[in-house]
Amino acid sequence: MPYSRRVVDFTLDEVFPHLAAIAVEGAKGVGKSTTAAERVRTIVDLSDPRRRASVEADWDYVTKVEPPVLIDEWQLHPPVWDRVKKAVDDDRSGGQFLLAGSANVPAGTRIHSGAGRIISLRMRPLSIAERGIDTPTVSLAESLAGRSQHIQGVSQIGLDDYVEEILSSGFPGIRNYPPRLRDQQLDSYLTRIVEHELPENGVTVRRPTTLYRWLAAYGAASSSLASYTTILDAATPGESEKITRTTADTYRDHLERIFILDPIPAWIPLFNPLKKLGSSPKHHLVDPALAARLVGVRRADLLAGNGPTIGSAATWLGALFESLVTQSVRVYADAAQARVGHLRTREVNYAREVDLIVEGEDRQIVGIEVKLSPIVTDKDVRHLLWLRDQLGDRVADLMVVTTGDTAYRRSDGVAVVPLALLGP
Repeated sequence: MPYSRRVVDFTLDEVFPHLAAIAVEGAKGVGKSTTAAERVRTIVDLSDPRRRASVEADWDYVTKVEPPVLIDEWQLHPPVWDRVKKAVDDDRSGGQFLLAGSANVPAGTRIHSGAGRIISLRMRPLSIAERGIDTPTVSLAESLAGRSQHIQGVSQIGLDDYVEEILSSGFPGIRNYPPRLRDQQLDSYLTRIVEHELPENGVTVRRPTTLYRWLAAYGAASSSLASYTTILDAATPGESEKITRTTADTYRDHLERIFILDPIPAWIPLFNPLKKLGSSPKHHLVDPALAARLVGVRRADLLAGNGPTIGSAATWLGALFESLVTQSVRVYADAAQARVGHLRTREVNYAREVDLIVEGEDRQIVGIEVKLSPIVTDKDVRHLLWLRDQLGDRVADLMVVTTGDTAYRRSDGVAVVPLALLGP
């Protein structure tokens, strides 16, 4: 199949000619190796024992082959990272090395951080724009830049289609399988994480079944601020011998390090004019399909409003749709060199929430609410308007992302955008 360009390709087009080495990071299966392979002349795949033996036998091997060089699964021979760092020290010219693989190395291995020599670039599963289900008409980067773009466009993508996108996943190698085989691939992906990835990263998983339950409880808490104690209790209901908080924290930390957990941090602005902001992260797995598979909820269940009760969403489909939106917005924000957070105030009687805050390098922000319904009311935008009242000109744009069919701008200035029409 011909290669389909990813959003991250535009960033690589811009920076790789000027940077000697880039580490493309992200969860397994997001397409790191495929994307990196498109712009190199030599691929050194360390998952091939023969190629790994060559690299182990010759410290200079990766500098002798024709550049640009992709060093794939580099963590299987961690000293290659230090060799690339030294090569960059000797020659800072751009476009020499791409490294792909896990961001972690085997326990007890010491390598140089690579700071200032090897730049990290994050990849996530396919955004909605990258899945090709519709043509975006609204640009997040344009909104972030404060350009009052004309919000327009009509999409044929409806709620059923978004449910399919949630269940099919954004993993390029999984999403196009028939449903039954796709489910088996997602199960295999999760098994690989629990039984291989974590142990290879130095984590002893004594009770894999309990870890699966913890992951399922975390997935059930998608898009929520549920406490980790609540998640732990949900993972082992009625059991006297629960996993300890320390063990659960160890799992959580390592699952974040290998990019399986992808929580949204609380947004607390510099020179903060807002008071009493919460600091808890909002829970997300790297792909909502994993949450759906862990919990065992099917299409009919989601459309009927069925699902777990951890979190504050009206329905679990609403929580998974927010997770789908969040996944795409993060891809677009990365391309715009922006960071993504969420906002929740800590007032006792009335907490204000904004699902996503996208903040650019110039501190301008775009506030985003996620709405499962296609209809947006004044009630749905009240927290966005409050945010604009508080921050004034710092707010570049406000947006509600929906399952509707038409993009438009309300009279109060809030853009209403179907997810399928939002792009980088």
